[in-house]
Amino acid sequence: MQLYLSSFKLGNKQSFLKDWANRKSNKLLLITNARDLKEQDEKEKEKIESYVKMLEDIGFNVALLDLKNYFNDGEKLYEDIRDYNAFCVTGGNVFVLRQAMKLSGFDKYLKDNRANSNMLYVSWSAGSCVLSDNLKGLDLVDEPVNPYNDDEIMYEGIGFLNYCLVPHYKSDHKESIFVDDVVEYMDRYDRNYVAISDGDVIIEEVF
Repeated sequence: MQLYLSSFKLGNKQSFLKDWANRKSNKLLLITNARDLKEQDEKEKEKIESYVKMLEDIGFNVALLDLKNYFNDGEKLYEDIRDYNAFCVTGGNVFVLRQAMKLSGFDKYLKDNRANSNMLYVSWSAGSCVLSDNLKGLDLVDEPVNPYNDDEIMYEGIGFLNYCLVPHYKSDHKESIFVDDVVEYMDRYDRNYVAISDGDVIIEEVF
């Protein structure tokens, strides 16, 4: 699986995405469940629409995928997304996103397809962080909550990265003020991490 991990929105390597949409499939599913704590009002609807347009401008044909529709029904999820090989996962709250991935079975789907070189995972902020090996320390930025059920908070990331991805480092972002605390935490506990600034993108492949 090809990973395109950004700190904020699509970052500074968008030519990679344009090339993918042109050479491979341009069908993409947009996942916004990291934003499930946001009030689902007109302002939020406009925000999501702006993300859709941003991806369409790259060359993708975008459809929305709400993981809540597949809670405890991973079989239906697999069936409904089998014709897609590109996903974009937005920022928001990484703990909310992690729980939505677990309850829907999307985390299992990603792991089952990690060796598929024709699959693309695009993300920013929480959508990138969730691929980390361990989410501890990110609770200094995102409130560790589970809005869906009574299960305990998940600190185990998807594990595609053998480090913790820390976004918005030294950036003009409202959360950047807390990121220095995250970096200090990682250093204090000798955690393996990579801090990236807004605009930065990490492109790598997992097998």
